Amino acid sequence: MGSKLSGKDLIKIGFPQNNIMNVALGLITRYRRGEKKENILLEAKKVLEAPEKFREDAVWAKLAEGLIQPVEARKQQLNKQMVPFTIFGENEIDEQAKRQLYEALKLPIAYKGALMPDAHMGYGLPIGGVLATDNAVIPYGVGVDIGCRMSLSIFDLPASYFKGREFQLRNILKENTQFGMYDTHREKQDHAIFSRSEFKDIPLLKSLLDKAYRQLGTSGGGNHFVEFGVVELHQVRSGWGITPGSYLAVLSHSGSRGLGANIAKQYTNLAAKQCPLPRSVQHLAWLDLDTQEGQEYWLAMNLAGDYARACHEDIHRRLAKALGERPVLTIENHHNFAWREMVDGKECIVHRKGATPAGQGVLGIIPGSMTAPGFIVEGRGNPLSIQSASHGAGRIMSRAACKSSLTKSAMLKELEQHGVELIGGALDEAPHAYKDIHRVMGLQNELVNVLGTFSPKIVRMDK
Repeated sequence: MGSKLSGKDLIKIGFPQNNIMNVALGLITRYRRGEKKENILLEAKKVLEAPEKFREDAVWAKLAEGLIQPVEARKQQLNKQMVPFTIFGENEIDEQAKRQLYEALKLPIAYKGALMPDAHMGYGLPIGGVLATDNAVIPYGVGVDIGCRMSLSIFDLPASYFKGREFQLRNILKENTQFGMYDTHREKQDHAIFSRSEFKDIPLLKSLLDKAYRQLGTSGGGNHFVEFGVVELHQVRSGWGITPGSYLAVLSHSGSRGLGANIAKQYTNLAAKQCPLPRSVQHLAWLDLDTQEGQEYWLAMNLAGDYARACHEDIHRRLAKALGERPVLTIENHHNFAWREMVDGKECIVHRKGATPAGQGVLGIIPGSMTAPGFIVEGRGNPLSIQSASHGAGRIMSRAACKSSLTKSAMLKELEQHGVELIGGALDEAPHAYKDIHRVMGLQNELVNVLGTFSPKIVRMDK
């Protein structure tokens, strides 16, 4: 007998070959992970033989209910008509991304949609896609990197601080940041996030606690970064404690690390089993928020978002300590998440997959590329975009295309011409891979007001 329990094992002990098997596998994954297969099968067989005895069982109640009153998971059909939507910068967006949005707009749970000017093809929802749904959450509509976010710390140090300190700042980045799947900080920091009840109450999260602790304050690969740069503040808000001008700043982009990835994987699989969809939209399977699975994912997603924030806090704390300074202002936002929000008078679940919240007066950061500025923005609360804006410039070249058509020497020459130093970084993040951020920003004037810019000077990325 193999170590991993499968549907075949359940069939051997008498389980019917229908959706009840998926229910059983889901419960086993959630509550009996890591236990001996033989013990799990003995317990499952008892439930199969006398389900009425397990109606109130903390683990098996849902399986017992399904055995007593079998309910088949019916394949969901898409509506023929799309719900209302708006596309910003339509001529800048590839047809595949648009088609992905159109399919999502036909989901039975869809209420309203939008596509941002940085949009490009993704999995399930396109990157830059916004979808409001009725009491349902789509794990892949949030994305694998739950709570991926931007965080900007501005220091009361002039932009001229860089002059003569490049070597020092480079070493600060090297010594106080970690990237990729395996590198972690030697000196670990505790955080209030680890005392959250979700880590005790949800078995999957309990199993991920040690990993989350090890990875606190680290960044992922790909387009994740930590940068020293110059902020130009054109406008300031009352209470910021800073005046318009040029300042040293730190900008970071990363998410919830292995914690979020594992949450996304488990609950996407659960959604796919409980909500079968046509193959073309199978990544858009959803969880009803009135179900146990839906509530669990919602709690886990919010924990992952808070964990992503904690990671950024740790990154910025380490850098500020090395600088011997405290930031006077921090601006931050998620861009892979789902929120409960009012949309045209109805409470909805708003998925922003690679989109920045842009409610009236809401602050955010929209980065450019290594050689292009990012923008500090204030939302205008436009209902057509579901109070959203782009999350960056958006890719125009795939990672594979970058590797096949660009060279590292050309990328480094481009960086040198813009006075940017790169530590690490792969060819697929070359500035050429991204749209013109100025054009993207021009296509969303009705979505955000620009308060300032951030220009990268020393960029740290994964190897």
